[in-house]
Amino acid sequence: MKETFYERIGEAVCRERLTNGLEVCVVPKPGYAKKYAFFSTRYGGMDTRFCLDGQWLNTPAGIAHYLEHKMFDTREGNALQELAKNGAEPNAFTSNAMTAYYFDSTEHFEENLRILLSFVSIPYFTDESVAKEQGIIGQEIRMIEDNPDWQIYTRMLRAMYHRHAARTSIAGTVESIAEITADTLYDCHKAFYTPANMILTVVGDVDPVHVIDLANRVLPKLSGPIIERDYGTEPETVAEKETVLEMEVSAPQFLAGFKCAPAAEGDDYMRASILGDMASDILMGESSALYQRLYEQGLINPSFGGAFEMMPGVAYLYAGGDGKDPRAVTDAILEEATRIAAEGVDEAYFQRIRKASFGANLRGLNSFENIAVTLTEGYFHGYDPLRFPEVFDSITPEDITAFLKTNVTAERMAVSRIVPKQ
Repeated sequence: MKETFYERIGEAVCRERLTNGLEVCVVPKPGYAKKYAFFSTRYGGMDTRFCLDGQWLNTPAGIAHYLEHKMFDTREGNALQELAKNGAEPNAFTSNAMTAYYFDSTEHFEENLRILLSFVSIPYFTDESVAKEQGIIGQEIRMIEDNPDWQIYTRMLRAMYHRHAARTSIAGTVESIAEITADTLYDCHKAFYTPANMILTVVGDVDPVHVIDLANRVLPKLSGPIIERDYGTEPETVAEKETVLEMEVSAPQFLAGFKCAPAAEGDDYMRASILGDMASDILMGESSALYQRLYEQGLINPSFGGAFEMMPGVAYLYAGGDGKDPRAVTDAILEEATRIAAEGVDEAYFQRIRKASFGANLRGLNSFENIAVTLTEGYFHGYDPLRFPEVFDSITPEDITAFLKTNVTAERMAVSRIVPKQ
């Protein structure tokens, strides 16, 4: 077991790679009553096309999320109920690039951890239970499709990307989930729910040796196959400049997405993530000159916001909110990005944003869940996320201007709009 102490943030992490390939991370928190376990696979909504046993499979959109729902079924009953009986609070989620199962508890932790590792590793599906779940998830899909926020975001991604799997809805469609069978679920579990494709992260007052020993006893001895994935090749250009949808909304909404150059895995991935976040704040955060100007002009309101997101092979900056004149807002964003790229970032403003961003990362370590998610994402993308102070040290105003010059351009922009039904 390797223990690393990060002096600048005051955290220690114990890491062990088991013989079956599973990465185990334990963050000791002496004196805390709550213990948190996070068991995740690098398998999400994007992973619909992959090679298993020498054969390329095209699986239905939404299958990773569907599998997450079904994993709680066991031959004995339901793992959620079993965990709850032991005083745990369990849950799960599926994102574009991962699926995670987790719980927190103050008692019976090792027993709860055994249950978690067992049900995630041992699938149990029947044709009857799969068919029943189609109705439940179908209702969920219909509900989110009626949500303007979901529609505007999803349509922005589809406008930006021609072929990349980022276009794929995590939940899928009513039509796509109707194609899912028990056999397909077993194939996906065999491909991705393998120790070498997973990580267990535990945060709390626990003995790392006990955690590692339990994982060794419960989990499969073999690592499983290395799976080749196909996300689709993607040009730099956007697929559509604008997409418009009529819905039952009281006011028009818009999102402008900027298709950024994706980062390579490893340290570059972490650096690109921090840099993108800072560039977004500097360009159009609430303390930016652009935000204040647009707000005073009545072109935006408190609903306006932006962010920078990354997935495997994908990176994009986006911003939007309520607004009757999205063209004026997007023109202003482009003009401000061009100005900053030409004139540079004010040094005092840059330092203020960097300090605020660093502080946000540091505060995130107060959350057990955030620590676990951060360590998981770092492992899946090949970097150590707790070395973020060194990355902040390396970012310069010139990095910000180069990012904006390259990525925030009219050629890389796609606008998604929702307008009231006439």
